[in-house]
Amino acid sequence: MHISFLLHNAYGIGGTIRTTFNLAQTLAEQHDVEIVSVFRHRDEPTLGAPADVRLSHLVDLRKKSPGYDGDDAQYALPAKVFPAGDSRHRQYSRLTDTRIAAHLKSMEADIVVGTRPGLNVHISRQTRRGPVRVGQEHLTLDSHSYRLRRELSHRYALLDAVTTVTEADAAAYRSRLKLPGVRIDAVPNSVPVPAVAPADSSSKWVVAAGRLTKVKRYDLLVEAFAKVVAARPDWRLRIYGNGDATGNEKNALRALINERGLFNHVFLMGTTNPIEPEWAKGSIAAVTSSLEAFGMTIVEAMRCGLPVVSTDCPHGPGEIITDNVDGRLVPSGDADAVADALLGLINDDELRRTMGAAALKSSARFDPARIAERHEALFTELVARGANGRSRSRLQDALYLSRGAVLDGAYSLRYKAASVLRKGQTA
Repeated sequence: MHISFLLHNAYGIGGTIRTTFNLAQTLAEQHDVEIVSVFRHRDEPTLGAPADVRLSHLVDLRKKSPGYDGDDAQYALPAKVFPAGDSRHRQYSRLTDTRIAAHLKSMEADIVVGTRPGLNVHISRQTRRGPVRVGQEHLTLDSHSYRLRRELSHRYALLDAVTTVTEADAAAYRSRLKLPGVRIDAVPNSVPVPAVAPADSSSKWVVAAGRLTKVKRYDLLVEAFAKVVAARPDWRLRIYGNGDATGNEKNALRALINERGLFNHVFLMGTTNPIEPEWAKGSIAAVTSSLEAFGMTIVEAMRCGLPVVSTDCPHGPGEIITDNVDGRLVPSGDADAVADALLGLINDDELRRTMGAAALKSSARFDPARIAERHEALFTELVARGANGRSRSRLQDALYLSRGAVLDGAYSLRYKAASVLRKGQTA
């Protein structure tokens, strides 16, 4: 099969990029695979290009490149196809509308796979008849705005399948979006075998990793670790990751660390790539998020032999960790419960080693080969029955598209009215 992935930016860093690269490289062992990146802002991918996968881009944002598109007049105009409800909307433009459309109308792939809601909408609206259309969801339905969920309920009806990374999210899509005939499957992200030896559980380090954003609740982790240090001052915590451009969350965390007198025990390490050697230096991983679409860092830590103490937040941790077997699940927002779970592992060397070994073993189910097999089985079935193989007619396709056009018009009128109202209030 010829499989084409459409990715926001293959040259950045993030969980969606990493898992797409893992999947594409594994599928490329048996199939013709390409990744088409909407944007390119540097010469080489930060994560390294996946082997045997063709990589191309649609919009060049490298200022020194002869193909630089940032000065194109269309680049300054807001996108009409990419949905405004997608958080990346401001990065898209009339130029991306045109470039993505041209790509989707000319491509020869058997399968085209979108990797975020806005790109899935492009695929549903602009792909020529023939290729199977698959929309991947790397976030959650609940994390989307009402406006985006409304649009997806219309646009996703033109897809052949939607894949989520958790069973909980798949159930939400099945029950709440009502997409008749659209296959909805849960297929988790993959994490390859680390290139480092597993942790031996002997170090006195707890490790956490992820962007410094409010949803990760690192403030909760720092508060919990203050209780850990009170009982076991010989243990320390490293937090890997950077915040947004404002640095507000990083500054707030640093202030909290100083306020609690933890400057010799809690360290903000910044971003590092690869992360696996840093996991392996620890003995316990900690996740205190209020929401996880999946939990890539949980799997990464487990693949390095670390038991993970995690809040049992929606949606991923409870589908990855088996409580009291390969890690601990604690109530969300409860610093005391996090501290108690950490101390339980810190104070019991044998339990820490046993859970670490169990984590290493159970995390093998997320190996790229196993995950690629599940995607391959889905793709093969969809190709065998043909694109839009649910006996939907061209008339029905046109009906769904017309409904989307009506929706676009309604949103446009609504937001114009809101804009007029805001201007009147500030006049």
